[in-house]
Amino acid sequence: MSNEVTVRRIKKADFEAWKAMWTKYLEFYKSSVKPEVYQSTFDRFFENGEFEPNCFVAVQDDQLAGLVHFMYHRHNWHIANTCYLQDLYADENRRGTGIGRKLIEAVYEQADKDGAASVYWNTQDFNTEARKLYDRIAKLTPFIKYQR
Repeated sequence: MSNEVTVRRIKKADFEAWKAMWTKYLEFYKSSVKPEVYQSTFDRFFENGEFEPNCFVAVQDDQLAGLVHFMYHRHNWHIANTCYLQDLYADENRRGTGIGRKLIEAVYEQADKDGAASVYWNTQDFNTEARKLYDRIAKLTPFIKYQR
């Protein structure tokens, strides 16, 4: 297995590999989505709306090895939009090769190009391995999430 990882925008031909990886991501968080949500979400990656979701994939050895979903939204404390990194996944057999870092850095780079005020994301407190990376490349905030 090569250590070379490239990051690119998702392509329509990536659907099945992307779906398999996103399913594993959702399972890690003990979650799932309805079958039609896969197609709807994937289709939105190819829309041109300002607030549509985006997807980058990591490629290693000519195979999808990771994904990141992100989107922009308005923020009352900034004039510029902010960027929410919603989902990040690296294939469990390829972790430790820099996939997560490269995907986050690709989002940082795109957000900078797009003039975003910030990039943020949430994770579960039990996601200890990923949090080791997050602690190196981002700042932990004291916010607690509430949801209805």
